[in-house]
Amino acid sequence: VYFPWQKREISNFDYLMYLNTLAGRSYNDYMQYPVFPWVLADYHSETLNLNNPHTFRDLSKPMGAQTVERKRKFIQRYNEVEKNLSAQCHYCTHYSSAIIVASYLVRMEPFTQTFCSLQGGSFDVADRMFHSVKSTWESASRDNMSDVRELIPEFFYLPEFLTNANHFELGCMQDGTVLGDVQLPPWADGDPHKFILLHRQALESDYVSAHLHRWIDLIFGHKQHGSAAVEAVNTYHPYFYRDKMDLNNIKDPLIKSTILGFISNFGQIPKQV
Repeated sequence: VYFPWQKREISNFDYLMYLNTLAGRSYNDYMQYPVFPWVLADYHSETLNLNNPHTFRDLSKPMGAQTVERKRKFIQRYNEVEKNLSAQCHYCTHYSSAIIVASYLVRMEPFTQTFCSLQGGSFDVADRMFHSVKSTWESASRDNMSDVRELIPEFFYLPEFLTNANHFELGCMQDGTVLGDVQLPPWADGDPHKFILLHRQALESDYVSAHLHRWIDLIFGHKQHGSAAVEAVNTYHPYFYRDKMDLNNIKDPLIKSTILGFISNFGQIPKQV
């Protein structure tokens, strides 16, 4: 069998797009938008060292298990099955959803209108808007138990989504910061093009090339569900799994609409490839 990706004949970006397509992900569906990994863990240094393993995110673990303490809390949740949960799982939110996609791209149309419509007609509270790459990483990897989001392909090729070129009034944060362009890591020198360039270099780096298959196992492969997913701290609410939810067999229209609303708000696991 010939594997051009393993021979480095296609880029990591192209391979991930190929896998997303195989798994039914598409730019045409916000609920099943292509999902890409956080590849870096360094959003504070003045320069980016792609030769240092500590620069990178642990690709063998989902976002909910990036720190020991966070992983412990999600395992505890799984074991306890909180009273307000209808099913045993580690995560009740998802790593990719329509609102996550629209929030990342909110500074560009038509995503601006999409975001507002998903929010009930207006922008979200400023402090909850996507405004900083560093703070978003900290939220998704460490601080917020309801945030396990991954990235979208645009983080690796589209500098325009990081600037508020349309001068939308996105609001003002509690500390007085007026939302405008996305705040970039120090190593990007305030330049969205430099951020994209270095971020793409990180994606194509030797470290990521050597470990990317572990993330693929979590999102598209054998650690997606079942006992391997439990062991990897990688289980989500049953509604997120298309093979566990056969909507055609659900006769109650209220239950069916509830499940569809849940999926549209919180996301869906890709088809296993």
